[in-house]
Amino acid sequence: MIRAAANAGKARRDGLIILCMGALIFLVVGLSWARVALIEQGDFKVVYYSARCLLQHGDPYSEHDVLRVYNAEGRERTSEPDLDREVKTRFFYPPTVFILTVPLALLGFAAGKLLWMALCAGTFILAGVLIYDVAADFAPLLSGMLCGLLLAGSFWLLMIGNSAAIAVSLCIIATWSFYRHRFVWIGVLCLALSLAIKPNDSGLVWFFFLLANPSLRKRALQSVSLLVALSLPFLFWVTHVAPHWLTELRTNMASFSGIGGIVDPGLTGMAGKNMDCIVQLQTAVSVFFTNSRTWDVITWCICAPLLLLWAYRTVAARPAGPAIWVGLAAAAPLTMLPTYHFQHDAKLILIAIPACAYLWSKAGRTGNVALIVTLAAILINGDIFSAIRILLTRSIVVPQPSLISHLATLFLTRPTPLALLAMAAFYLWRYGTHRESSSEPLSQQITVTNASSN
Repeated sequence: MIRAAANAGKARRDGLIILCMGALIFLVVGLSWARVALIEQGDFKVVYYSARCLLQHGDPYSEHDVLRVYNAEGRERTSEPDLDREVKTRFFYPPTVFILTVPLALLGFAAGKLLWMALCAGTFILAGVLIYDVAADFAPLLSGMLCGLLLAGSFWLLMIGNSAAIAVSLCIIATWSFYRHRFVWIGVLCLALSLAIKPNDSGLVWFFFLLANPSLRKRALQSVSLLVALSLPFLFWVTHVAPHWLTELRTNMASFSGIGGIVDPGLTGMAGKNMDCIVQLQTAVSVFFTNSRTWDVITWCICAPLLLLWAYRTVAARPAGPAIWVGLAAAAPLTMLPTYHFQHDAKLILIAIPACAYLWSKAGRTGNVALIVTLAAILINGDIFSAIRILLTRSIVVPQPSLISHLATLFLTRPTPLALLAMAAFYLWRYGTHRESSSEPLSQQITVTNASSN
């Protein structure tokens, strides 16, 4: 018993060391690249200029108003590409994001950028540590490896300062809080802020809590209530200065969705050609079909049944213990597939690592498949793999008429949605067949008991 406990403790320490190595790579490469990259903290500027515009009583969804602030601050290069300038001045976030960005804009650019970078790095690493805290109960070395790989392959997220780092991380921190039943009100605040920043990232996780057991449903309702309370002043403010903000937001989004745009899923778009390309399933379907409506129909014909099965299973099973993580492991890739999401949004698959570790700890074929699909999704969605793939496939732009050419284009330039789909299908299957076992680790029995009693 003593030797087994010592071995378990050593494995947990070793796993944590591997995770820390991944976090160090994330920080060093992300910050080093940021010092030399022309688009350093470019995504922070997207939310900064719009918030500064709102503080000056301008319309944050009007390119003209934001461009006035953008030019007045005199920070950007005169030779900046038109696309970079348009991304920074055509605001496409919901008004709820001002809960976080207006206080940062009040600090000024230098202090606001520093705090934003600290939030991106700090919350993302904390999310990795908390996921490891759960997953290490099942397979510490494997969990450390997977968490470390995901962190190490996310340096682009820190370099550009994308808000997905904060939104995804806050969602995961809230999930850990609800599962462990610790710092619950901090968890409620984290989930509310995550929904405020990027509801398209954390929305399905919130919906899982709403459908699951009564304890999690309570937290979901508390989070959305807090979100409403925090958002109302900003919604009134934005509506006052920009009565047509919703129409303007849609127009701004549409401007990036045209042929060759950054959110164009077609072969003329940026999917598979840059480090922060979109990863929705339409990008894979568009390799074989040219009509955008066909892309959407096929995507929803695949994703809608999966989502319905996932929701039905959640309501019917009222998951607790490890089943919570299996359900979330299916939800993470399903979040990305039907609607527009970028590669950095898909870092949400970090939340699937506890389910992978749990299935791996059971040994057998299912555990092996869990590791394969999870590891593949992490690597393919990682920045290191993406950089190598982009360098090797630059010449592959449009496939030739043959089926082999189309398949080559799909697998070589747009593998991420395929990896996410395989991951979603596997975990959904495992979620549907999962049964609670009386032989679960004692720590999991305690967690379930605590959750049920609250």
